[in-house]
Amino acid sequence: MLPNVIYGTAWKKERTAELVVKAEACVSHTAHKACQPKHYREDLVGEALVVLENKHGIKREHLFLQTKFTSIGGQDRSLPLPYDPSSSVRAQVLASFQVSLRNLRTTYLDSLILHSPLETIGRTLEAWRTLMQLQDEGKVRMIGVSNTYDVQILNSLCELRKVQVVQNRWYEGNDWDKQVCAYCLVHGIQYQSFWTLSGSPSLLHHPTLLTLAQSASCTPAQAVFRLAQMRGIVPLSGSTNEERMKHGVDAFRVEFEKTPGSENAIQGLIGLIGGQ
Repeated sequence: MLPNVIYGTAWKKERTAELVVKAEACVSHTAHKACQPKHYREDLVGEALVVLENKHGIKREHLFLQTKFTSIGGQDRSLPLPYDPSSSVRAQVLASFQVSLRNLRTTYLDSLILHSPLETIGRTLEAWRTLMQLQDEGKVRMIGVSNTYDVQILNSLCELRKVQVVQNRWYEGNDWDKQVCAYCLVHGIQYQSFWTLSGSPSLLHHPTLLTLAQSASCTPAQAVFRLAQMRGIVPLSGSTNEERMKHGVDAFRVEFEKTPGSENAIQGLIGLIGGQ
């Protein structure tokens, strides 16, 4: 089953295992990470998964695990690299994938995505073909891309195989990524958002949203998550606060009032962030 919200593990550092256990055991059963030591501790996510199974009875098959291939431009060369940067793109992707499996103590991934397009479209397509190979071998269930704001790149990838996941910044600074969001909606691609709350203070404090949140007995953050979900978006939650973790997952259960005034308000806000 696909998630309604995903717990993101970036920048959690030494607290990664503790926070993943809290997020997964309490509410989420999803986790997003990357094979990029600069920002992620995949190995600690793997430790957390052992704790979840042994102490909480949450088995691997009940989790949605997603990670990324990060090209050399996004890596910190002072830290151990998951591949030989002098090797081919294909070899780099395959080596990174094997490191991710070892780190996460699993035999397959629910989703593997490119952290961003590579330096050229040719290298990007080479990486994409390698993800396709892993999917064909049954080692990865879904494939996708992140930090991709040009629909022409998505079109190029889709010519080889449909993109199943796009994970982008979704915030007021890029006008809520309307063009890519619309593309994903039309083509049945799961759009995952990050910076959903921290990047949209004007939305969080919008008078209409505050009124909707009050009438639905939810927090403004939950109202933003719910609006995103109504738009077909899966938000990433990266909170280190256990109560806020629960709020993020519970956002899917938020029900706004069904009155002409509230429905107009909801449609107005969805229109603001790019909805139809």
